[in-house]
Amino acid sequence: MQLVNGYELMKYAKENHLVLPAFNTTDYEMTLAIVKAFDKMRLGGYIQISSHNLKLSSPEIIANMTREVMQREDISVPISLHLDHGKSFEDVKRCIDAGFTSVMVDSSQLPFEENVKEVRKAANYAHYFGIPVEAELGGIRGKEDDNVPDSNAKTDPEQVYDFVERTKCDSLAVAIGNVHGLALSPQLDFTLLKKVAKASPVPLVLHGGSGIPFDQVRRAKENNLIKVNYGSDLRKSYIKTFGKAYDLNHNEFALYDVAKQSVQNVIDTATSIITEINVKKQIS
Repeated sequence: MQLVNGYELMKYAKENHLVLPAFNTTDYEMTLAIVKAFDKMRLGGYIQISSHNLKLSSPEIIANMTREVMQREDISVPISLHLDHGKSFEDVKRCIDAGFTSVMVDSSQLPFEENVKEVRKAANYAHYFGIPVEAELGGIRGKEDDNVPDSNAKTDPEQVYDFVERTKCDSLAVAIGNVHGLALSPQLDFTLLKKVAKASPVPLVLHGGSGIPFDQVRRAKENNLIKVNYGSDLRKSYIKTFGKAYDLNHNEFALYDVAKQSVQNVIDTATSIITEINVKKQIS
């Protein structure tokens, strides 16, 4: 199967009453593990990479690599390739041109009107090519790649409808007590989530899934949640594999063997997350 357009993946999620995981990749091994996890669970979702981590490669490399893995593994579940935390219009444009099937433009650090302007600009371009756009309203605490927000500004439900209507975004990442990374403990505000969900004409997205208890994710699912981002959990599993190999043998040089084990460890982590957030529900 080829990469699926983001609109089709959102339709798939709604029809099957799913909240889809979006797993962050950086390289071939991570991408292979994520694809294998989706295939093993017979459930679709997102492979994504942030603007920051694209500095290690390029949109073209990531898109070509993902397509190659899916074809080689003969994947039959729907998977979209998503730009996570796109920090500029140029990043959004380059990813769409490379073949990404979903994008996020993150201008949440800007004042409201500037955020609207930047998202609308990206949406105009993306929609011309039939690609959905995720935006963010509010400030999520914690370290997101190389960015540490100065404020903890939760999403204002009074701004939600106006923001979505003016930007024409297709999904909205919200700040309701969720955090990036594993250094802070999230405290989801479900009263706020309900207000935001009621006000939003588009589905919602949670960033910082790695720190959120699964029972809270399942509870949030009932409030128009369609996507949850997971990066730290998978990266931790990946990095620990190499750390353990070095601890056991400071002269370890069998890169293939260690990389192969890292792929399996990431598969195990991703399949566990898929199982938990959808309460063991599998799609045939």
